[in-house]
Amino acid sequence: MGVQDGPTLITSVQRAFRLLEAVSAYENGAPAKQLARETGLPLATAYHLLRTLVHDGYVRKLGDGRFILGDKLQTLQSTGRGQALLSRVRPTLAALRDELVTATYLTFYEDGEIRVAEIVDSPRAPRVDLWVGFEDAGHATALGKSVLREMDEEARKDYLSRHHLVDLTPRTITSRPELLRRLDSSPVAPAVTDLEEYSLGTVCVAVPVYCGDVLGSLGVSLPVERLSRLPEIRSRLLPTASRVTRGLSLTI
Repeated sequence: MGVQDGPTLITSVQRAFRLLEAVSAYENGAPAKQLARETGLPLATAYHLLRTLVHDGYVRKLGDGRFILGDKLQTLQSTGRGQALLSRVRPTLAALRDELVTATYLTFYEDGEIRVAEIVDSPRAPRVDLWVGFEDAGHATALGKSVLREMDEEARKDYLSRHHLVDLTPRTITSRPELLRRLDSSPVAPAVTDLEEYSLGTVCVAVPVYCGDVLGSLGVSLPVERLSRLPEIRSRLLPTASRVTRGLSLTI
């Protein structure tokens, strides 16, 4: 058998990339004939690839027949920026996990929902079983309650109007007035706790973080047997949250 000189490449994918590069060079778009000429592709091939790219949202065809970049690429760019931001703070999250021997979580409040952006765990520090999505459990998790605590009254009212306070364990707070009272009178503010409210046998503590203007929370989970460590853990979370906020707020 002969030895291959390099990796096996898919020509059609390469051609599609060349077309995208050509389209991106024209702010107001370019017709297929011009794009085919610049990429050295037969016109029929260029048309076929452009139709495919339009169908999948990577290219948009204007009314006069010119082609411009589509919305899908902007979405990918935004996602890539988010991944780049998270890569900045993962070492900080991992260091916190190793220091406290706890799974570490990062959430953000986006599009009206509290969503988990990152979980850093290990065999020694396993994550809690996420048996109910955070979208339906913000009231029962320290991470969610941290976000709710930092919201203004109008945003908090909007969130609670769209999310039922589901009874997840016997310790879950299902009364809105009681939840609000506890959020506003937390004795360890700005930290908040979840004492087996999401999952029996697990306690969590979280503090707020920000990515620019986007509100989020940083938290850890641990077995209830280690409840006595919460004061120590809170004291380590606050400076770590400040570092995470600084890392997330730097411009890429």
